[in-house]
Amino acid sequence: MSTHPIRFGIASGQQLYEWTQLLELWKTADQLGYDSLWVSDHLYAILVPEPSEPTFEGWTTLSALSQQTSRARLGALVNCNGFRNPCLTAKMAATVDHASGGRFILGIGAGWYELEHRSLGFEFKATRERLRALDESCRIIKSMFTQDKTTFHGEHYNAINAVCSPKPIQTPHPPLLIAGQGEKILLRIVAEHADMWNTQGSPERMRHLIEVMRRHGDTLGRDVGEIEKTVAIPLCYRASKEREERDTRTAAMLGRTSPDEARKQMLIGGAQECLDTIERYSKVGVTHFMLVSVQPFELDEVRRFAEEVIPQAR
Repeated sequence: MSTHPIRFGIASGQQLYEWTQLLELWKTADQLGYDSLWVSDHLYAILVPEPSEPTFEGWTTLSALSQQTSRARLGALVNCNGFRNPCLTAKMAATVDHASGGRFILGIGAGWYELEHRSLGFEFKATRERLRALDESCRIIKSMFTQDKTTFHGEHYNAINAVCSPKPIQTPHPPLLIAGQGEKILLRIVAEHADMWNTQGSPERMRHLIEVMRRHGDTLGRDVGEIEKTVAIPLCYRASKEREERDTRTAAMLGRTSPDEARKQMLIGGAQECLDTIERYSKVGVTHFMLVSVQPFELDEVRRFAEEVIPQAR
């Protein structure tokens, strides 16, 4: 059984939003008591017909919104490792940790959106190479957070007496959240380096992945119970029948499953159905629910969920 409390976050991303709309969402969610707020690190819109749809850049968005919130933890779900040198990532993370008063979470992943990389001129390495690069980045970033100087010679990155000053406010460092579910390599990286882990999937799938993670932890000598398990989960609370059908079809398509199975992996319907879903996930060790939506969130829905479901779930 996990020792982490039940938490809820809003993973808004920043695609399809006008700035004032995104700002209002974050300020409202912070005031309502959501535990975490998340941007994305995509430079193009995803999961929509045209990647040319409006999308704000993630780190600058996060920095600006950190000044408009005061309580919730914040980060990106998740930063694409291939977009930045890890030494630069460490410096940026330390800066945002100070700007936010020690509320920053560093989310990071290997990256997956090939079109985005190819179009914008980023190298898109083979999966195994992207994962090896992610592992090297985690080592460099954690060292820069905690050591006076970092020297590292790897296959993908080199650092010579690299300095991160000032250090982050949080000690020993801001939580490191790693996203993904590759069983052979990615979950081993999670077991070794992560403070938090995020992916999507049914409770049964999450149970399996957590068990794989535990086996990696046993090999590495780490208790992965320390790692906070989080799930990205669509929100469709007390919506119209038409909206429920649309969102369920979308979730089924993205998850390559049936609408009935997709519904079990959503916070959908009324309060009790949502609470039942939360309980199924919490029983397998998932405690942090990051609410996602392909379209911009509706403020009334975010408010109703905070008032009617979250207090009971906690």
